[in-house]
Amino acid sequence: MDIKIGNRLIGENHPTYFVADIAANHDGSLDRARYLIRLAKKAGADAAKFQNFRAPKIVSDLGFKSLGGQQSHQASWRKSVFEVYQSASIPFEWTGELKAACEQEGIDYFSAPYDFEAIDFLDEYMPVYKIGSGDVDWLEAIERIAKKGKPVLLATGAANIGEVQQAVHTVLAHNAQLVLMQCNTNYTGSPENFKHVHLNVLKTYRSMFPQVVLGLSDHTPGYAAVLGAVALGARVVEKHFTDDNSREGPDHAFALDPVVWEQMVDHTRELEQALGSGDKTVAENEQQTVVLQRRCLRATRDIRAGESITREMIDVLRPATPGAILPPEINRVVGTKAIVDIPAGQELRWVALGE
Repeated sequence: MDIKIGNRLIGENHPTYFVADIAANHDGSLDRARYLIRLAKKAGADAAKFQNFRAPKIVSDLGFKSLGGQQSHQASWRKSVFEVYQSASIPFEWTGELKAACEQEGIDYFSAPYDFEAIDFLDEYMPVYKIGSGDVDWLEAIERIAKKGKPVLLATGAANIGEVQQAVHTVLAHNAQLVLMQCNTNYTGSPENFKHVHLNVLKTYRSMFPQVVLGLSDHTPGYAAVLGAVALGARVVEKHFTDDNSREGPDHAFALDPVVWEQMVDHTRELEQALGSGDKTVAENEQQTVVLQRRCLRATRDIRAGESITREMIDVLRPATPGAILPPEINRVVGTKAIVDIPAGQELRWVALGE
């Protein structure tokens, strides 16, 4: 099944749709957000994505403090989890400006909403909704998004297959336009995380949910996982985007910079061409090498007309001159009689009687 995001058809037989997740990398500046949109377009992104959350609607300050210390990627944050989310939030007032900046660059704008008000507010501005992995089991929010009738990108990090099934069925009950995205939600940027991406889950998703488009939301270094996912059928790819990995902020360290992002897109386009067709035929650019590298039957010595041909009279050599007898027919040739003289080295040909 194909779906449409903006003016782009998305599906197995269409180019991969690249989402630059700018997320919190605007660092509190609308001008910086616009700048990153421009850079993302130049690097080959098809969409710039943001995240609309407000700290009190997504995290509990008390809850995180009661954990007894910040964990995982949050352990390196200088501020509390609540303070980081508060500083990373995007004012709703930016939405029109961000959309206009994307339109000016010719790429799609959308944002992942993290509360009911954001879900409803963003509807008029976006061609697609993204549901983050952290909300994979918040079924009432998933249902609210699905009912908007727009394509849904559903990330499935830190979820088991039962939770994925629940989320998928919740979307499909109201909306057939689903991109199901494999994801690993470790944001440390460690090369060790490649062991946990499990791209083969995409095969499971294809088997279980043949009607959806596959995708990858990726947080590993570089783009090896992206190329693997595309080879396995993913046609939507989301990667975090920044201009400088050394900047302070929750998403900069594991994001791709414009140079690496562009390399990812370029190599993916090469891969898409290389994937080609599932039909095994002689390719258009192999027509001449069929002659040059294949073999045909040739006379090992001069053969006179009327001689019975034995196996010892036949060499199997390159090139496979057009019209010559090919190796699979060697047993048919042995025991026949030469109708004409055949010089040593010349290819053997079938000749119809009467010619």
